[in-house]
Amino acid sequence: MTADSMDSFPYKVELHVHIDGAVRPKTLLQIASKRGITLPYLDEASLRKAICIKEPCTLQVLLKAFDEYMPILAGDKSALYRMAYEFCEDCANQGIRYVEARYSPHELANNSPEPEHALEPGNLTPTDVVATICEGLQRGSSDFAINAKSILCCMRHRPEWSMEVLDLCRRYRDNGVVGIDIAGEEYLVCSQQDGANSIHHQAFLDACKHDIHRTAHAGEVGSSPVVKEAMDQLKAERIGHGYLILDDKELYARAHQQGVHFEMCPISSIRTRAVGPDITKHPMLRFADDKMNYSINTDDPVIFTNTLLEDYQMALQAGLTRQQIITTIFNAAKSSFAPEKEKTQILNDLAKVYATSGDC
Repeated sequence: MTADSMDSFPYKVELHVHIDGAVRPKTLLQIASKRGITLPYLDEASLRKAICIKEPCTLQVLLKAFDEYMPILAGDKSALYRMAYEFCEDCANQGIRYVEARYSPHELANNSPEPEHALEPGNLTPTDVVATICEGLQRGSSDFAINAKSILCCMRHRPEWSMEVLDLCRRYRDNGVVGIDIAGEEYLVCSQQDGANSIHHQAFLDACKHDIHRTAHAGEVGSSPVVKEAMDQLKAERIGHGYLILDDKELYARAHQQGVHFEMCPISSIRTRAVGPDITKHPMLRFADDKMNYSINTDDPVIFTNTLLEDYQMALQAGLTRQQIITTIFNAAKSSFAPEKEKTQILNDLAKVYATSGDC
């Protein structure tokens, strides 16, 4: 039995999930065995113990969890295809009918002299990574009757990658790549106009010029000025997380007026201490009261051991009503980066599903 038949949210939309943070632990072990990679983990339970975060920690601990298993994936074409294909199956089993999965092409490649995560240099380029993941998502979308798109991430600490990420967004926009993101530890990247970090700025300005949709990790564990920079300098249409915008009343009001969408992740935000431990004081409650444009997402479900339904359930525990959660699903659809024709179909399907259940 699938989540479609077990929960009261039969049609879900997810905008903020890292595909490499959603890979199955069992798959990681099988890929490692196939590649001859020796791991300190004897079984799936010990691997989960090493990479899964169930108690509040820090963003740095989260990033370290990625480092534990990324070398298993990086540089292996068949592994990346399998990751993307199985991701679609997992979404279908949860009733997620439209999803935008994000990742850094460079972190999953191995063609650099000093690859970021790969075991050793090889010949799988960022272009190969994007082509492979697009292929896996397209096949998985077809086989499991969902609509899976992708967003390519720039990394704050690697500005030299950003223009290539932009180029890949342009080249693969007809293959399901719908936007550009910037991730990694939070700090301002547009303050050094003559320095390397200004490359990020130029990449996002060029993305805007070429009608490539833009989102940015900001205001998770950094500061409200990082959110302001994302909105004003990077021209972000959506903000990943964004909780700390509440520290700037003027910016918050402007985001409300402009309809900026916030991709909130309840379970993730508590586990990384982006917000306090009291779920009844989570920023999403203020957002709901003010009718801000926001959605509910999982972020990294293999690391946080969460499903989208569990994030909805946490939102209910926090004090949101079922109708407010349904509103966030519609918000996600409206603020998705899907082509307009597909977006219209998603919204029509949502209206039918929730009208049938008496919620519209």
